[in-house]
Amino acid sequence: MGETTKAHHAARIYSTLSDGASAARSAVAASWSRSVTQYGLDPDQHRPPHRLDSAAFNQAFARTERLVRLAQPTLDRLFETVGDAGCCVLLTDRDGVPLDRRGAAGDDADFLDLGLWTGMVWSEASEGTNGVGTCLAEGRALTIHRDQHFLTRNIGLSCTVSPIWDAEGRLVATLDVSTCRADLTPTMLRLIATAANEAAHGIEARHFRETFSHARVMLGPDLGKGAAGLIAVDREDLVIGANRAARLAYGLTDARLGSPFPASDLFEGPDGSGEDLITAERGAVQRALSRAKGNVSAAARLLGVSRATMHRKIARFGLGRSH
Repeated sequence: MGETTKAHHAARIYSTLSDGASAARSAVAASWSRSVTQYGLDPDQHRPPHRLDSAAFNQAFARTERLVRLAQPTLDRLFETVGDAGCCVLLTDRDGVPLDRRGAAGDDADFLDLGLWTGMVWSEASEGTNGVGTCLAEGRALTIHRDQHFLTRNIGLSCTVSPIWDAEGRLVATLDVSTCRADLTPTMLRLIATAANEAAHGIEARHFRETFSHARVMLGPDLGKGAAGLIAVDREDLVIGANRAARLAYGLTDARLGSPFPASDLFEGPDGSGEDLITAERGAVQRALSRAKGNVSAAARLLGVSRATMHRKIARFGLGRSH
């Protein structure tokens, strides 16, 4: 980005913030406002991004190591998708610190100079408006494109970021695709955003399934809002866990999930929102009975439930007399 643009970046920010109506309408301007009023940042500050020392980084890595391990194949696939567009991929923790990254060796020196490297701190409090920090502050997927960044030294970057929620519905990480290319079209940015969102949802699902590896995981309804709802049930058909999407779909809280309850309770909402879940479970029971040639005990073992639970399912779904 040219020096003239850089010279006017701070003035543009302060001009926008002086117009209260514009600031109220714009999510970017709201983040700029936080950068100034909450964090006391100056758009023209020249210090490089803060980098954790090795001890602090090792502590941060240890807190999120399991998620980093589960994310490895997803990070590889995502970089294969976006790497040729001059992008690097970062997996950060809840504090905005990249714990793992993918990038082309030829671009490493440039990305290191820009701070797109493990151990750097990309929180809003440290870097002002930026993809990772603003995603964490707002809890949503977003793109901060070039001069939407708060700090003048970051306005050559375009950062597309998706939040990652753990098995308890807590925001614990982000997945960032960043580039310093100036020729990215809106279409290309949308494609990158789609790839990043799908990858983040894949990491979430894998984390949920491993967390509840002892349980049966059921797929909730597709609400067209991103990640699929996942519900974990035990051998007695009691709900023992739900990911963020399922929590939002069914109004589930930590308090409700703290006391296991019958999965059938989710099917009886006044809006019929559980119909997809009912259909999915009925199909699973039918397939298990078919594979077991009608033997209820064998079908129960296939589903990982007790024989008594299997009989209740057969009766509830009206699957007829078993053999």
